[in-house]
Amino acid sequence: MIELKNISKTFVTAGGNVDALNDISLKVKDGEIFGIIGMSGAGKSTLVRTINMLEKPTSGEVLIDGVNIANLSEKELRKVRQSVTMIFQGFNLLMQRNCLKNICFPLELHGIKKKDAEKKAMELLELVGLKDKALAYPSQLSGGQQQRIAIARALATNPKVLLCDEATSALDPKTTYSILELIREINKSLGITVIIITHQMNVVENICSEVAILDGGKIIECGKVQDIFSCPKSDAAKHLVYPESENLSEVRLGNGEASQKKFLRLVFKGHEAAVRPIVAELAVKTGIQGNIVFASTKRINGNGSGSMILELNSREEAEKACRFIEEIPDVLAQEITDYVQ
Repeated sequence: MIELKNISKTFVTAGGNVDALNDISLKVKDGEIFGIIGMSGAGKSTLVRTINMLEKPTSGEVLIDGVNIANLSEKELRKVRQSVTMIFQGFNLLMQRNCLKNICFPLELHGIKKKDAEKKAMELLELVGLKDKALAYPSQLSGGQQQRIAIARALATNPKVLLCDEATSALDPKTTYSILELIREINKSLGITVIIITHQMNVVENICSEVAILDGGKIIECGKVQDIFSCPKSDAAKHLVYPESENLSEVRLGNGEASQKKFLRLVFKGHEAAVRPIVAELAVKTGIQGNIVFASTKRINGNGSGSMILELNSREEAEKACRFIEEIPDVLAQEITDYVQ
């Protein structure tokens, strides 16, 4: 298990101190795929780098299987980093080495014989689906292929933990999906704990079971992905999960009776709720005719989910609609008030 206890990190700069992390505590269970998400500057990369001590915290503890690695010597930390490896947005491959030798590199550093290192590297190339690229150089590969080689290299030392720092941010959606599927398969087949740092909501939705939302160097929400994404509580989490709310001010300004309008967000948990014709039911059974401003469906960890923004004519209609929707299983309704007016 990985446990962070009261982690803070302050950078001393010419312009003064910068608090990148502020009293962060969280637990990541063995074999879990855990997501850490936030906007740029939230402290995500600094946080993930404290887990393998590439960035030493100003205060707090980083416990891996009960050992506080913040107290280890450099020699002891090198051993820890064999079991806690990392992949990056920029791939960080050695351009002068072919793919086989890139994967062999960490094994060479640990004194593994060349023949044994190459055998292991070929096994990993097969695992990531690039056995035929053993003698190719990084410049000859696509971005997705380079990231696969980086993943193979990270697995060379048989790690227990794989840290992914914005590992899919430089990739197109189709390639991102294939890399996430590879990470999922590695997690399942090898039992490796995966921690994913990202600002991409779809990455967390597709692969993570637990998520922490970071804002201003603090964890503002943490829990199961489906729970957090279905009903975020903090303003920062709502802006990440429901970015469409940012445009509601334009809807209001374009309507002469804007001051009377009310908006409801409906959240559907599960396939049956997501495909139910709730707006039609609302109109037939209550006489309320809402205007659909936004609607989407998606899958979170293989489960159907969806959300909708409904425009209503008055507070009375909004309250009546909420009472009606409260009776429908697996559907939540809440008035939206956190937009710019």
